[in-house]
Amino acid sequence: MGINFKKASHMKNRKLGQFQVSEIGLGCMNLSHAYGAPVSEAQAEKVLLTALDAGVTFFDTAALYGFSANETLVGKVLKAHRQKFTLASKCGMTGVDVNGDGKLVRVIDGRPETIRKTCEDALKRLQTDVIDLYYLHRWDKKVPIEDSVGALSDLVRQGKIQSIGLSEVSASTLRKAHAVHPITAVQTEYSLWTRNPEIAVLQACKELGASFVAFSPVARGFLCGKLELDAFDAKDIRKGMPRFTPENYAANFKLFAPYLSLAQEAGCSPAQLALAWLLHKDSHIIPIPGTTSVAHLLDDIGASQVHLSADLIAKLDDLINEKTVQGNRYNAQANSEVDTENFV
Repeated sequence: MGINFKKASHMKNRKLGQFQVSEIGLGCMNLSHAYGAPVSEAQAEKVLLTALDAGVTFFDTAALYGFSANETLVGKVLKAHRQKFTLASKCGMTGVDVNGDGKLVRVIDGRPETIRKTCEDALKRLQTDVIDLYYLHRWDKKVPIEDSVGALSDLVRQGKIQSIGLSEVSASTLRKAHAVHPITAVQTEYSLWTRNPEIAVLQACKELGASFVAFSPVARGFLCGKLELDAFDAKDIRKGMPRFTPENYAANFKLFAPYLSLAQEAGCSPAQLALAWLLHKDSHIIPIPGTTSVAHLLDDIGASQVHLSADLIAKLDDLINEKTVQGNRYNAQANSEVDTENFV
């Protein structure tokens, strides 16, 4: 395609509460969860260790991913290197054997006693004495946010976690939580095609001194190249996402050719362009792309070397945004579970 791929090299750091972390982190979910069958342990280990060697110092996992398998994987592979990176995990959304048949079902549970239990289990799986950043994965709307954050603040005082994060919350909920205990980071989907954080929570984070951690920064693979929807694994979560229905995807993919032209103009790969756009948006934004491929990992990290002009950023903003993308990011069920602001 004539693209001059940027190479991975030393990354700059960004502030994450009391920590300094690589400006591009690694979302570990893909290795165990959500996009089909997990990769082999050998392949997962290769991705994790390559990321560490390439300068990634921020790794993100959760109790939910693979119903605890991802925390176990991260703990096993990275235990020997624990002092070299900042570790983030999440509670409040886990797998529970609801029917007593051994089949785990995803449950949102933000009760203080559940948060405490999940943390104890996570520390064992991660083979660490302390989790650097512990998020409430989803706000359990049956439990006041103040109660869930209060339980997390107890864990800080006990030395089991160092800082508190929230995921998929509104600016209003963030402010309520921050009044109980300082919030170090908010993690929410953010990319060219998901702009919800721009409504209010990005600015709220900046005002409160919290970092904003952007997950799915390459739009669940959409901004990397053409996806074969028919080839998606039966358990691929994109099968239930409105933007990936055949009709909506076909409409959205019309944006990709002009997007690829902008990547060529910038002299980078499509994924690098998506990540560089986020890095240029503001200094408190930290994207955490995920991948099962070493090649894709190194390509993602290379985004730290991409410089975008104001003119090119404006072209990107005009091309892919909440008005030009067809379909909601989540289905009705998933939308009911998050607290993020939505465009009217």
